[in-house]
Amino acid sequence: MAVPKRKMSRSNTRARRSQWKTTAAPLATCPKCKGDKLSHTACPTCGAYKDRQYAEALRTEHAG
Repeated sequence: MAVPKRKMSRSNTRARRSQWKTTAAPLATCPKCKGDKLSHTACPTCGAYKDRQYAEALRTEHAG
């Protein structure tokens, strides 16, 4: 297994880690209520997934 021969400086470590970026998960449109939802999950607005009703809505349109 490879082992570093010298200590990597803090600035080099942080410069290398600055490339580790995350991206926002793409949202799909619910075919039932036309709201935004994550792919392959039940809609948080209406609770539908693949033409089935799985749960009550976890949040409403006017939740504050």
